[in-house]
Amino acid sequence: MSDSLDELDLPIEALRRRQNRKWTRYGPDVIPAWIADMDYRAEPSVQAALTRLLAEEDYGYPDRAGDIAERAVAAAFAQHQRELYGWDPDPELVQPVSDLVQAMLATVVSYAEPREGVLLQVPAYPPFRAAVENARRTLVANAMQDDGRRWTLDLAGLEALAPQARMLLVCNPHNPTGRVFARDELTELGRIAVDHDLVLVSDEVHSELVYPGHRHIPTAMISPEVAARTVTITSATKSFNIGGLRCGVIHFGSAALFDRFRRCFPDRLLGQINAFGVDATIAAWGTGHSWLRRVMAKLGSNRARIGDFCANQLPAARYHEPEATYFAWLDLSAFNLLPSAHEFLLDAARIATSAGSEFGPEYAEFVRLNFATSPTILEEILSRVGVALGAGHRI
Repeated sequence: MSDSLDELDLPIEALRRRQNRKWTRYGPDVIPAWIADMDYRAEPSVQAALTRLLAEEDYGYPDRAGDIAERAVAAAFAQHQRELYGWDPDPELVQPVSDLVQAMLATVVSYAEPREGVLLQVPAYPPFRAAVENARRTLVANAMQDDGRRWTLDLAGLEALAPQARMLLVCNPHNPTGRVFARDELTELGRIAVDHDLVLVSDEVHSELVYPGHRHIPTAMISPEVAARTVTITSATKSFNIGGLRCGVIHFGSAALFDRFRRCFPDRLLGQINAFGVDATIAAWGTGHSWLRRVMAKLGSNRARIGDFCANQLPAARYHEPEATYFAWLDLSAFNLLPSAHEFLLDAARIATSAGSEFGPEYAEFVRLNFATSPTILEEILSRVGVALGAGHRI
């Protein structure tokens, strides 16, 4: 690999020394491009907050500003949303959590009874499907449509399926397609939820990873009527690459929603967030914007590189440039890869992607490729993929 690292990038040797899931799951000859971790240096204020805790050996039960740490996280979330989107969520209706997948499962248990339907747009982030199935609720899948330019919501299909459900799960920005849903789409989602008396749970964890020309709109901002039935789940973990620090929030659009959740999950049943997650989250949301702008510029360049590669060297692959996230959702069905696209690339290219079948059984010929890495590593990924799929030469 050629050396083209900048101040954000880490060399592959340093990445392989890390004891995290991304870089330890596969063998040393495999380049991982699967799980949602970025290969960049930490945001400085986050690193400083963690260093302070270590230097002061401050490992006790965390209070912040004379109050419990959860209140500080809720206040930081509310302030962050006001600054970014003009949304004014009530911090008193915020439940900090240590695990967003647990949060999703908890909302499914709270707002749908056993065997009741939960509407989900597919392809879907695998833990969404698992949350519905593990809770013994009924998955009601509504497939997104590829219109030749991007993936779109099938709103007519959603309306037709809504009578079968008690809840509607939305991921916006969408994982894995990278869509940022526009106001008219969110307005229709909200109308369907209101008309069919559905609780609308909106995962917005990728909301800061939006590219120029698009804008994230919190679902709860659509209207007061929609807000009253909307539960928002988010964190700083994806945007600032601190997933292992275990800190996020659930915001309830009304006291009635919060009360219903509390009846199922009383205080402390979800556990508590830890001091490292608290301080990293507050630092990221408070002073991390400059770092994130640099990251987004790098991600934008990588996104464009994948588009160029697919257009010029792998035209049989179907790829729509994501509007947000650091994922490329690639349709490789034209290559007839066996036993699946993911397994073929792992065996033939030694590239680990996320298997399309994890996002829905009908997507086995797709892969999700994480491009949040250095240009050097990305070039090696594309080179290996190109050779394995017959592009004919190294890049």
